[in-house]
Amino acid sequence: MDFVQISLVLVLVILLAIPMGKYMARAFALEETKLDRIFGGVEKGIYKSSGITPSPMSWKQYAKALLLSNLVMFGICYLIVRLQGVLPGNPSNIPGMDPLLSFNTISSFLTNTNLQHYSGESGLSYLSQMAVIMYLMFTTPATGLALCIAFFRGLTGQKNIGNFYVDLVRSHTRILIPLSILVGLFLVGQGVPQTLSPTAEVTTLEGTEQQIARGPVAALESIKHIGTNGGGFFGVNSAHPYENPTPLSNVIEILSMFLIPASLPLVFGHMTRSRKQGWILFSTMGLMFLAFLSLAYFSEMSGNPALEKIGLSQAAGSMEGKEVRFGMAQSALFTAVTTAATTGTVNNMHDTLTPLGGIVPLGEMMLNCVFGGDGVGTINILMYAILAVFLAGLMVGRTPEFLGRKIEGKEMKLIAITILVHPIIILGPSAIALATEMGASAISNPGFHGISQVVYEFTSSAANNGSGFEGLGDNTPFWNVSTGIVMLLGRYLSMIAMIAVAGSLLAKTPVPETLGTFKTDNSTFLVILLSTVLIVGALTFFPVLALGPIAEWLTIR
Repeated sequence: MDFVQISLVLVLVILLAIPMGKYMARAFALEETKLDRIFGGVEKGIYKSSGITPSPMSWKQYAKALLLSNLVMFGICYLIVRLQGVLPGNPSNIPGMDPLLSFNTISSFLTNTNLQHYSGESGLSYLSQMAVIMYLMFTTPATGLALCIAFFRGLTGQKNIGNFYVDLVRSHTRILIPLSILVGLFLVGQGVPQTLSPTAEVTTLEGTEQQIARGPVAALESIKHIGTNGGGFFGVNSAHPYENPTPLSNVIEILSMFLIPASLPLVFGHMTRSRKQGWILFSTMGLMFLAFLSLAYFSEMSGNPALEKIGLSQAAGSMEGKEVRFGMAQSALFTAVTTAATTGTVNNMHDTLTPLGGIVPLGEMMLNCVFGGDGVGTINILMYAILAVFLAGLMVGRTPEFLGRKIEGKEMKLIAITILVHPIIILGPSAIALATEMGASAISNPGFHGISQVVYEFTSSAANNGSGFEGLGDNTPFWNVSTGIVMLLGRYLSMIAMIAVAGSLLAKTPVPETLGTFKTDNSTFLVILLSTVLIVGALTFFPVLALGPIAEWLTIR
C-alpha cells in the first residue's frame, strides 16, 4: 500500500509537470503569445505605475536590477519586523523582534530559505506575517524564476536575456498568484484557518483556559509550498493540524512544492526546441531523487535500533517524530520532496530521523541540484551539465560545446567558483561552530548526532532550504549572524555567477553542429552528467557525512 501511495503522487507530479512546462515556456516567451491577451493589460498597468520600461537588458543590468530590488526589500521588511510592536495588525500584542534575529529572519526569507529561529505564532504579528513573510514568499521565488529564465535564454541563444522586472511581474501574474489562490481555497476547504481574528481563548473539558493561535494560515501555506519557501505559520510547520490537517492536504502540499521545480527542466527543453534535452535533465534529477527517497523509506521502515533496545516496538518503523495521520510513506515522501525541491517545510521532525534516513535531506541539499527550488535547482544541474561537457571535451581532445556554443575558460572559472563556494560556506562555518563555545553550546546531542545537527544547519542555509535538525538551540547571536551570512552568500554569489555565464554564452557566435559534436540529449550524456554530480558531491561531502550520520549509524547497530 505504501508503494501505491508514493507511486500515485509521483505519477501525478509528472502528469502535471508536462503541461506546466509548456505553459511556463509560453508565459516567459519574448515573442507575443495568447497569454498576453489575458495578462497583458494588468502587466502594462503595473509597468506604467512602477515606471518600468520593458526593454531588453544586458546581463550586468539584469544582475544590478535583481540585487538593488532585493536590497530595498531587505530594508523595508527589516524595519517592519523591528517595529511590529507599535505597528497596526497586531491583535496579540507581539513585541518587536530582536535586531540580530531580525537580520536572520529577513535574510532567510529574502533568500527563499525560510530558516526560522523564531516560532511563527508567537514571534510575528499578523502584519509581519502578511507584509513581510508572505510578501517575500512571493517575490523571492519570482526572483529565482526570473533568473532561471534569463539563464535559459542565454544558453539557448534567444534574442536577448530579457528584462528582470518584466520576468518578475510575469512570475507573479501568470504563475504564483493564480496557483496560490487555487491551492489556498483548497486548503481552506480542508480546514486550514484563514482569519484576521486574534488568538482564540477557550475553556477545555477540564475547565482550564487555553489559547489557540490562528490567523491567515491558508494564504501563507499555499505560497509557502508553490514558491518552495517552507516557512511555517506555526513553529512545528506542516506537522501542525492547522497547516496540514488531512492526508489529502498533505498530498496537495507535496504536489505544490514539486510542481514548478519538476516543470523547469521541461521548460528548458521547450526553449531549446529539443524536448529530449529537457527530459535528460529531468531523468538525471529523477534518478537521484528516487535513490534518496528509497533510502529514506527503507531506513525509516527498518526502525531505530536505539529505541528497540529500550523495549519500544519498531514493527511500524521508526515513528518517532512522525504524525500518525500521515504514516511512514507520506512522511518519507514529504522528507525527500521538501529537501529535493529545497522547500524546507516539514511534516515530521527531521532531527528524529534514523541516521541513514538523515543522510537523505543532508545529501539532497549538499548536491543542491535534485530538482531544487523555483529556478535555482535547474540552474545548478545545467551548471553541472556544462562541467560534464567540458570534462568530456578534454578527454577526447575537442573544444567543448554546449547547445552550439563553445565553453571556454571564462565560463569554467565562474562555474568552478560556484561549485567551490557551496561546500566552503557549509564546511567552514561548521568547523568554526564545532570548535568554539559560541557554536557548540547550542548542540543538544553530544557525539556524532551533534555534528549532524551543526552541519545540517549550515547545509540548509547554504542550499536555501530552511529545514533543520531542531534539537539545535539556534536562536543565539552566533547562529543568527553566521547562518544569515551563509544564506546571503549561498543565494547571491551563484546568481551573479550564473547570469554572467548566460550573458557570456549569449554573446558568442553559434558553432554549427558536425559529426564530432558531443550530443547532450541521449542516455550517454545522462550517465556522464549523473556521474559528474555524484563524484563532485562525494569528493566534497562524504568525509563530513562519515563523521556524522554514518558514524552514528555504525554505533547504534
